Amino acid sequence: MSRRLADPPYLAFPLRIARPVDAAAGDLRQWPRLASRSEHIRGQIEQILFTVPGERVFRPEFGAGLRTLLFEPNASPLWQVTQRRLAAALGEALNGEVDPRSLEIEVSGSEGQLVIRIAYTLAAIGRREELTLNAGGA
Repeated sequence: MSRRLADPPYLAFPLRIARPVDAAAGDLRQWPRLASRSEHIRGQIEQILFTVPGERVFRPEFGAGLRTLLFEPNASPLWQVTQRRLAAALGEALNGEVDPRSLEIEVSGSEGQLVIRIAYTLAAIGRREELTLNAGGA
């Protein structure tokens, strides 16, 4: 019971219906794919990063819109704008899931590659997580 409170199962994103890996050989039932708390938060962060503000009808402020930066010059001003945009979007959307004091966002780049590192602490269980995304480059 205590494990279920500390790390309850979430529906995975995107929603998929499939046969569980640990299902018995003759069991042909299909279930929604589940995610752990850590996978759920990581999925939320990816949704925030790649959703353009205004894309969601009832939440027009949701998202950071990284795709809109695709043709911008990869330099320090872009990194600063991206860092501020991510801090605002992630701080609001992950309220309650992530300790807001622990949220660290670093944006840097080299050549044709943009590197985003997001570190955070899961509020309910106090575990530190880190996500690094590399955009562009070969």
